[in-house]
Amino acid sequence: MTEPGISFYEARGPQGMRLYAIGDVHGRLDLLTAMHRRIESELEWKPAADWRVIHLGDYVDRGPDARGVIDFLIEAQKSDPRHLMLAGNHDLGFLDFLDVPDPDGLFMRYGGIQTALSYGVSLTANAYWFGKAETLRQGHAALIEAVPQNHLEFLRSLAFSVTFGDFFFCHAGIRPGIALENQSRQDLIWIREVFHDHTGLHPKIVVHGHTPVPKAEITGNRVNVDTLAWQSGNLTALVVNGADKHILTVTGEPA
Repeated sequence: MTEPGISFYEARGPQGMRLYAIGDVHGRLDLLTAMHRRIESELEWKPAADWRVIHLGDYVDRGPDARGVIDFLIEAQKSDPRHLMLAGNHDLGFLDFLDVPDPDGLFMRYGGIQTALSYGVSLTANAYWFGKAETLRQGHAALIEAVPQNHLEFLRSLAFSVTFGDFFFCHAGIRPGIALENQSRQDLIWIREVFHDHTGLHPKIVVHGHTPVPKAEITGNRVNVDTLAWQSGNLTALVVNGADKHILTVTGEPA
């Protein structure tokens, strides 16, 4: 039997628990720390019986301080396990590159050079194709040496989804018609059009990032909080407190 769908406007978070879901960070440590300060201030000013801060993935690539972002998240999780981190395609792309240095993979083509620089390693785009395969091998070896073990453990530990109340959180979205517990990891971190174009209700409201939008996008069946933070300087979160839902944004310098 198909589980009945729920509309965003009817959806509720768990009783007594406030939820914060933060969109794609992409190396913008300045914005991530600003968002955490904002959340801490809100929890201090208006305490909640319980809370969760859910990070929706893509901590690395494109922006200037992927290493700092991972350090920050590791420390946040150590200080309070209610900070939850989900996997994004770029986070797994980073691990893939460390495994096999594909010159034409996600990491090298879409912002991994900035990630490597945050670890003090210079990689050259297109080096492989200009007959400099050795340069890529050397850069790859240097990056393996530079990435701390606890960063690898953090990236490998990332969950692909989490659910609270009437909300399902993941990086990219879900495949319509498939039960939430049966969603593939590939879809959870990569899906776009099939998910975005679906207008029917899902069993829960899907809160995601992955596909940049100028401002938070709220429809009847999903919420997109990827506001291209690395370039726009705007990092966005969805806040859920019982039946109340609102958007929280911190703003910094654009890239």
